[in-house]
Amino acid sequence: MASWCVRAVRQSYSVLASPALKRAPPRLLCTATQQKNGPGSVEEAEKTEQSTADKGLTEEKGLLEEQLKEMTDKYKRALADTENLRTRSQRMVEDAKLYGIQSFCKDLLEVADILEKATESVPKEEVTSQNPHLKNLYDGLVMTEVQIQKVFTKHGLVKINPEGQKFNPYEHEALFQAPVEGKEPGTVAVVTKVGYKLHGRTLRPALVGVAKIS
Repeated sequence: MASWCVRAVRQSYSVLASPALKRAPPRLLCTATQQKNGPGSVEEAEKTEQSTADKGLTEEKGLLEEQLKEMTDKYKRALADTENLRTRSQRMVEDAKLYGIQSFCKDLLEVADILEKATESVPKEEVTSQNPHLKNLYDGLVMTEVQIQKVFTKHGLVKINPEGQKFNPYEHEALFQAPVEGKEPGTVAVVTKVGYKLHGRTLRPALVGVAKIS
């Protein structure tokens, strides 16, 4: 009897010390938990996991949309800056083509002024066939002046002779004001030196005297 009891105790200890009882597989533990808690708890756990996953995806979606919006805004700004730069560059090229000869034209204006004064200084009553040398010289000056004005017009350089016109501060430079009979106040009464415009831009204002109320 005693020996049987000892064997029984030893068998009990060996069963309790068995690895199968010490470490149950996760699946068995999960199954045991499910059996213990019931099917309702399983559904609630699955819903909680699904809700957490959806929340994470929603946050990630919002972050990506914000990044997309920021990148789109930067792209539009860069595109607008590029277009503005292209427009400015094109305008600068066009202005360079139109007004690149501005300094050269200013120098030629002095030549035109001298020719004009030379033709005006010749006494018209002496320009006759009886004085062929003076007549030939005068005709040559007139032809040269006409030709140079044609060249000016070809390149967009136009003379400004505003006598009798309303005074324009953008095209005229007033040297004096004086009452002039038969002239309305504010009009150009005397042109001391003609002006010129290059492609619509005033290259040299006309020097004028303006009529005023006496």
